[in-house]
Amino acid sequence: MVATISRWLNMQGLPADFTHAVALAAAVLILLLLAWLVDGIGRHQLAPLLEKAVQKSDNHWDDAFFHHGFFRRLFRIPPVVVLYTSADLLFPPTSFLAEFIKRLAMALLILTGVRVLNTLLLAAQDIHARSQQDTGRSIRTYMDAARIAVYFLASILVVAVLTDKSPFGVLSILGGLSVVLMLVFKDTILGFVAGMQLAAHDMIRVGDWIEMPKYGADGDVIDISIHTVKVRNWDKTISTIPAYALVTDSFKNWRGMSESGGRRIKRALCIDMQSIRFCDAATLERFGKIALLRNYITAKQAEITAYNQEHQVDESLPINGRHQTNIGVFRAYIQAYLRQHPKIHPEMTFLVRHLQPTPQGLPLEIYVFSNDQVWANYEAIQADIFDHLLAATPEFGLRIFQYPSGHDLQGMLTRQAN
Repeated sequence: MVATISRWLNMQGLPADFTHAVALAAAVLILLLLAWLVDGIGRHQLAPLLEKAVQKSDNHWDDAFFHHGFFRRLFRIPPVVVLYTSADLLFPPTSFLAEFIKRLAMALLILTGVRVLNTLLLAAQDIHARSQQDTGRSIRTYMDAARIAVYFLASILVVAVLTDKSPFGVLSILGGLSVVLMLVFKDTILGFVAGMQLAAHDMIRVGDWIEMPKYGADGDVIDISIHTVKVRNWDKTISTIPAYALVTDSFKNWRGMSESGGRRIKRALCIDMQSIRFCDAATLERFGKIALLRNYITAKQAEITAYNQEHQVDESLPINGRHQTNIGVFRAYIQAYLRQHPKIHPEMTFLVRHLQPTPQGLPLEIYVFSNDQVWANYEAIQADIFDHLLAATPEFGLRIFQYPSGHDLQGMLTRQAN
């Protein structure tokens, strides 16, 4: 092509040196024009047709290709192919310019192919995320590692093409720099290994609620990548945790609670021990009027009476034999109250127990599970239960322990003054 243009220009009476330069410039211009035409037809004509067909289809998986611009990137390959194949047609095959254009086109072809492959991996990641939306399993770590490997290999191939060296020769040079490369890609290597362990042991998923105080994280996992895990905290801030930290450090995952169907309520009432006493007949009669305790009082008193009669207990002193106490009846009331509560899970751990006495009184701990796991609902259920129990405590002759307040001290001083 260059020789043909040169001869035509010579026939027009132009100098030979000038005609050769003009012929080279014209050939380059024709080559670029061909590539531009092919690119315009592909990206502005064919790609929109494919995208419209994808949008109209009933399948949802192909929407991921449209979202990441797969078709537009795909049609960037034909112009590069045109550059490569037309170089020998427009220029002498052994010329420097033809060799240079072919090498440049091959390097561009590798880079364009890498961008297309990167888009394909992103689309595959989105398709998998949609299919695993309920489980929260993510393959982003593997996809990130695959993209890094693709870019690394593409860089080696581009260098090899531009320098006319074997890729293995470039790799041997990089092998000598392995210590530097390991230092540069330290976080990537650690993140990839950590991602493999997290996925293999199913330690974390997107949507899990995790706590990691060291990094100020307490909320839902929103993203898992090869380098980091992002957590949206309950105050709407975002904590970024290195992926390998989830393997080397401890963290709490609340997924087990979510999957169990219940959420634990564990809280204690501190009872003033000076208010604990035996129940006399009048007290038991009054407790028997409480609907939730009617059957309990009758059955328990019959059991105690039978025991005392069998062992000929002198009941003139309450300390002899067995007798009901106000805190024991209160504990039975709490159990009955929680058993009939519609928001308490009936098939999970159910305990109302005493803990070891402390300077703050006798802790009466409630250890049950609500059947509603939504945070706001759970807090409301817990608050309603303890609102009722705090108000009911004086009905059993018991007092909740609390440190004296300024009002209490002022009342004591007033009574002493009087």
